[in-house]
Formats: sequence, C-alpha cells, structure tokens
Amino acid sequence: MTDTDTQIDLIKSARAEMRAGRFEAALAALSPALEDEPVNLEALYMAAVCARYLRRYDEAETLLGRLKALQPELGRAWQETGHLARDRGERDRALAAYQRACQLNSALEASWRAQAELLMASGRAEEAANARAQAERIAALPKPLVSVTHLLSEGKLARAETLCRDFLRAQPKHVEGMRLLAEIGSRLGILEDAEILLENAVAFEPDNIQLRLDYIQVLRKRQKFAAALAEAEALAAREAGNPVFTSHLAIEKMQTGDYEGAVALFDSVLEKLPEDPATLTSKGHALKTWGRQAEAVEAYRAACRVRPAQGDAWHALANLKTYSFSEAEIAEMKARVAMPEIGLNDRVHFCFALGKALEDRGEIAESFAFYEQGNGLKCAQSRYTTEGMEAEFAAQKEICTAELFAEKAGAGDPSPDPIFILGLPRAGSTLIEQILASHSQVDGTLELPNILALSQRLRGRNREGGGVYPACLKDMSGEDFAALGRDYIETTRIHRAGAPFFTDKMPNNFRHIGLIHLILPNAKIVDARREPMACCWSGFKQLFAEGQEFTYGLDEIGRYYRAYVDLMEHWDTALPGKVLRIQHEDLVADLETEVRRLLDFCGLPFEQSCLDFHETERAVRTASSEQVRQPINSRGLDSWKKFEPHLGPLKSALGPDLAP
Repeated sequence: MTDTDTQIDLIKSARAEMRAGRFEAALAALSPALEDEPVNLEALYMAAVCARYLRRYDEAETLLGRLKALQPELGRAWQETGHLARDRGERDRALAAYQRACQLNSALEASWRAQAELLMASGRAEEAANARAQAERIAALPKPLVSVTHLLSEGKLARAETLCRDFLRAQPKHVEGMRLLAEIGSRLGILEDAEILLENAVAFEPDNIQLRLDYIQVLRKRQKFAAALAEAEALAAREAGNPVFTSHLAIEKMQTGDYEGAVALFDSVLEKLPEDPATLTSKGHALKTWGRQAEAVEAYRAACRVRPAQGDAWHALANLKTYSFSEAEIAEMKARVAMPEIGLNDRVHFCFALGKALEDRGEIAESFAFYEQGNGLKCAQSRYTTEGMEAEFAAQKEICTAELFAEKAGAGDPSPDPIFILGLPRAGSTLIEQILASHSQVDGTLELPNILALSQRLRGRNREGGGVYPACLKDMSGEDFAALGRDYIETTRIHRAGAPFFTDKMPNNFRHIGLIHLILPNAKIVDARREPMACCWSGFKQLFAEGQEFTYGLDEIGRYYRAYVDLMEHWDTALPGKVLRIQHEDLVADLETEVRRLLDFCGLPFEQSCLDFHETERAVRTASSEQVRQPINSRGLDSWKKFEPHLGPLKSALGPDLAP
C-alpha cells in the first residue's frame, strides 16, 4: 500500500504526463494508487480520462463505474461519462450524463457547452441557448469562485470556506461570493451568518432571483416563516403565474400551516405543467400532512408514473406506513435500484421504500438487505461519529449540575406555555403530541428547531474544539436566560393558534434539557421512551428528511440509545421531578391511566378528546402521521423480532442491561 505522500507524488507525476499528452505513461504512474484500498478517487478519475484519450473505451467505462460506485454524486465523473459517451457516438447517453453532471456541479462549464452543442444538433435551440448562457455565466465568474463551487459540490466545505473568505476579503461586496459563503454557512448550520450575508447581497442586487430564492430558504431554516412567506409572496408578485415562484410560495404556505392554500397553488402550477413530478410530489406531501391520504396517494403515484426513476415519490408512498405496494410496483423499484447510473438520493429512497414493501410481504431477509444498503449509503455521506456524540453528552453532564441549577434558580422567562416532548425519534412522541393537541388548551405544533438553533448559536464557530457551549451557561446572567426564553416564546408564536399551551416535539431536545430549564424554568418536559430494540430498529428502518444521522448503523444507534438513557438519568438526578417519562408500551396497554398521568403533570384538566385523539383533525408532519389518525393498537410493538437474526450488532451495542 502506498502512503499518502507517495500517492500525492504519483498524482502529480501523472498529471504532468497528461499535460504532455503522454497518457500511457500517466496510466503507468497511476497504477499503484489504483491498486490501493481504499482506492484514490482522483487517481481513478484521471485513469478514466487517460483511457478515453487512448480510445480504450471499455477500460474507461470500467474505471468510471468504479469511481461512481465509490462517489456516485461526483459531478466530474458524470462529465467524463458524457465525454466518453460522446466519443463513442452515444449522443443521447452523453446528453443525459452532461445534464446529470450539471445537476451535481453547476460550475462544470465543459458540460454546459457540450449540452449546448448536442441540444442544438437535435433542433432544441431554446434549450441549447439556455445551456450556452450557463456556460458563459461560469466563464465570467472569478476563478476562485468557480473553484469554491467545485469544492462545494464535492462536500469539501472547509477548503471551500477558506477560499471563499480569502476572495471576499479582496472583494467584500461580490454578491456571488457572498451567496456561496452563505451556502457554506447554511450547510454547516451557521444560519445566522448565512441570513446576514444574503440579506446584504439582496440589498446590493435586488433583482438577482437566485439570491432571493436562497434567502427564502435560509429564512425557512431559521424558522422565520412569516418573513420567508413575505419574501415568497413578493417574488410571486414580480411575475404572476411563474411556476417556479408559485411553487416556492406554496412551500412557504405549507410551513405556516396553510395546506389548503399550498395545494391550491400546486394545482395552479399543474395546470401549466400537468406532469411535473416535483410539483406532484410536493402536493402529495401537503395532502398527507393535511390528512387527505387518498389524494396524497394519487399525487405520489402520478409522480411515479411520470418519472419512475424519481425515488422521492416512491419513498413517500412507503412512508405513509399504510400503503401496500403491488407486485408490479415492487418489480419497478427493484429494476430502478439496480440501474448503475441512478442518482445517490434516488437509490437511497428506493432502498428504504423496498425495505418497507418487502417487510410488509414477510420477505424479511431481502427487506433487511435493502434497509442495510440504504443506511450504508446515508452513513457514507454523514459526518456523525459516536465519539463526538459521547463527548457532547459528557460535557452536558459536567456543566449542567444540580449546583448550577441551584445557583441560577429564579433565572429565565417564567412563561409556562411550552410542553417539550423529547427522546429518540420513533419512540412514540407523535402519539403523545396528538393526545395533548386534542386538548382544548394545547396547540400542537411540530418539531421546532429553535432550541437546537440556540445551542448552535451558543456553541459558536469553534466546532472542532467543542466551542463554548455548554460551559458558557455558567457565566450567563438571569437576564441573559430570560431574554433567550422570551425570544423562544416570540419566535414560536407563528405556529400557535391561541391556546395557552403548545407542544414542541423536537426529539433531539433531550440533549439540552439543562438549557431549556434555565431559559424556561416553568416549561413542562415529557420524555417519550420506547423499548430499546423496538425503538432502535424503528429508527434504523426510517429514512429521516434531515438530521438523526446516528440511525444509519446498528452499532451507532445502539450506542446512541445507551448514551441517551445515561444522559436522561443525569437530568433526573440534577433536576428531580422535572421530566415526566411516558413509556410507549404502557401508553398502548393502558391509555386512560397514562393520559391522566400526562395531563396531571401538565396541569391540564382531563378531557375525553385526549382519549379520542384519532378523531382530532390537525396537520401532522412526522412519519407517524397516518398512525396517529387511527385508534391506539399494539401492532408494531414487536415487529423488530422478525428481524432478530440480523440484529446482533444492535444487541451488542445496547449491552445486556438493555437488549433482551
């Protein structure tokens, strides 16, 4: 095996040979790096280019196949696939590859120009002109920003940020530089910085549509839904009937709970673009959340018919939990997932959808294989580490002690409004929320990210060193905590409908119970707990929209559950009586007893509607949306046992005190 320095030297040597047109010599130089495990991706890419120039097309195809198997979302690999197909005279395949390359990396000028040539040759002059315009836009960009875009597309955020900041020091008002730095900040979760950058950039170039679309997205991520809606309305007013602007307005209406308005807007888009798969899928999401399942199924199935390779719509059907796939649909999904050129995210969606479809049919071994494949693909994209999680939890235990809470007694905002429902995902929190939201004095909201965003803000920029949070809690004043509590109450008001209390069911908030207590000492906190094997297995087989990266491996999720239990024991000791624990299995076995206990803890009088929670009409966004619209039942409590032969790593991670 060659060491890193040797590989770097080999790459440099091969690159010099390629510049001189000596492709055979370049391949020889790359040979040792191609034999290493793990294979050097840059060496694979360069070798494929060399093989193409040498007209060894089959060899180039094989090398590109290996490269895309290792990094399926690498834009340069798809661009080289386009070059190879073009050289082989496969024009349609070349065009598809170039289009895929530009989807993955919008700064690939060569792919835009190649598209323009192929489209013009096919008589598609308007599309060719658009592609040519994109190529010219990239050619006009400063070279450092093109490099930043390349790095962003390959997930190299640290290098992209350094290069972008260096550029902006010299040209601080360059709006594309500001937009790219904001995108980096958004990906890193530094949303406040991203918002400021985009707000300033929009002020410099108010007619720059991409800036405005990015600004809306960041406002949404920051839960500034009213502001995001206002921006989307202003954009839609600029060009009435523009499908792109109308779609964005519909999405923002969904965020503010106006699902009827969102569906109407999606329908207006579909009048102009009746077979647009993205709009059909988005409409399905709105209908599902609104509780109109049959219409949601119709929209999702229409999206699948229009574009069978779009995995999102297929997974949306599976995520309903109540939909049964036909033999033909399963065969279609299997055919799609077997295609080597399918996009990574589509492949992930198909894997999870097939896992659910085959589980429903009792084909357990094959079902597990697809769940495992989907999780493996997601894990490869993730930056989550168990060690980082354990260090974070240890810091909470070290700083947030009974002594700290005694010292800060009386701090924070006294509002009793929030009821936090937390724990692990798939532990029954949606059922608890539905029960509480069925009470006349409680507004059910959603998984609000406000506490997580606050912890990020307190943590600061020094992520690698752990930042200053939670240590900073020791130095903050009572007024500091009160201001943060007031801000939480105000920024969550948009989700409420006027009841005196409201729920916040972000499960990850269990990490920050100390912070919650300090800023909102009168808030109620409910820990939704589920039997370890059932909870972990349910998390492993669920594809989450974002976050929850600990679920992408059986060992990882098992160790996370252990750490969660340990941290909750710490909160019970440091804040005795602060948290009510609701065991999901107990709730299912004796609904009325547990509901009365829950309402007593929250200071709420008993109402029959809480037992009849399934009759409550409200928007539910989580994966359990259809289940909580049915009477309580014990189905699914032990579904993990079907997969027990495959769950050895999970049992080992949980340990003998948690695993059966």
